[in-house]
Amino acid sequence: MSQPAAEDGADTVRLSLVMPVFNEADVLPATLERLAGLTLPIPWELIVVDDGSTDGGVDGIEPSGIPGAERVRVLRQDVNRGKGAAIRLGFAAAEGDILGVQDADLEYDPADIAALLAPLIEGRADAVFGTRTRGGYVPYSRWYALGNQVLGAAAAVMFGRHVSDLYTGYKFIRRPAYERLRLTANGFDIEAEIGSRLFLTRARVVEVPVRYEARSREAGKKLRPSDGLRGLVRLIRVRVGR
Repeated sequence: MSQPAAEDGADTVRLSLVMPVFNEADVLPATLERLAGLTLPIPWELIVVDDGSTDGGVDGIEPSGIPGAERVRVLRQDVNRGKGAAIRLGFAAAEGDILGVQDADLEYDPADIAALLAPLIEGRADAVFGTRTRGGYVPYSRWYALGNQVLGAAAAVMFGRHVSDLYTGYKFIRRPAYERLRLTANGFDIEAEIGSRLFLTRARVVEVPVRYEARSREAGKKLRPSDGLRGLVRLIRVRVGR
């Protein structure tokens, strides 16, 4: 589809919101209800990517089940391939001019999406990251927060660009900037890859404060300390061109 410039008007720009889902039957209905209450400044679609779930959580999602969304689509992967693979599948199917990610677990508040879209609609950014460090950060543990800081510092050294929250799950990207990224990551290291490839292509990245409240391991949190190491390896691989 054509890629209108921001100055053509917000009404010509559309959002594709991709939601990776892996065994989130307990929280998914609340997430969809929260999305149904959104009022966004541009038309939008929701693409739910079922990443090999075994709990049937996405089975009841209807194509017209979210008021406000132009449509809802469900894509399925037969086996669990990871968050990165789910995001890449959703982005490949997206038809919007802006591509974004909404986690299914409600650690992030969908009410912040409108503010995240503003710099993109106004033409002030190629990508927007929702930074938790300025919006009331309640991390799973201080070690996770420290790991995020280390990864951000490593990215700053490697790419000469710094963001306060490299591993934020709220990343929104205009399609022309996304198409230059050539993403390959399958796991949580997709967060490091998106950031580092945006830096490498000299994209304009803006941060907007968002609210965040981490869930516990017992409630289904899937990120592990080892994912931080994979993120560091991903930064290195992007830097050396592999």
